[in-house]
Amino acid sequence: QVQVAESGGGLVRPGGSLRLACVVSTRSFNRYHMGWFRQAPGKERKFVAAISWTGQTLFYADSVQGRFAISRNDDLNTVYLQMNNLQPDDTALYYCNADGFLTDDGYFQSVHWGRGTQVTVAS
Repeated sequence: QVQVAESGGGLVRPGGSLRLACVVSTRSFNRYHMGWFRQAPGKERKFVAAISWTGQTLFYADSVQGRFAISRNDDLNTVYLQMNNLQPDDTALYYCNADGFLTDDGYFQSVHWGRGTQVTVAS
């Protein structure tokens, strides 16, 4: 069974940075496309960023383009989300999704989700 675990959330001031990590328990991680999503209170879960299994193809939501960076380390079964210049609108529960589908239109999530890590941006 694939298990997904996020970490790295916290409270940060506007303009600050955080790096989220997502560890996936599977022998096939190096074949997985990976994605990050977020859900703000009272709102739907939304796509944030995705990375192909090769690491060569990246997708970002318009709202985070230029501020967030997704990367992966297959030796550690881990995908990262570096978040810079955080703003109050980035406050949300951030979820990692493993082994989704990646097309020219973007990333489509699988059933493999973590429990999320809370990011709060406030002064």
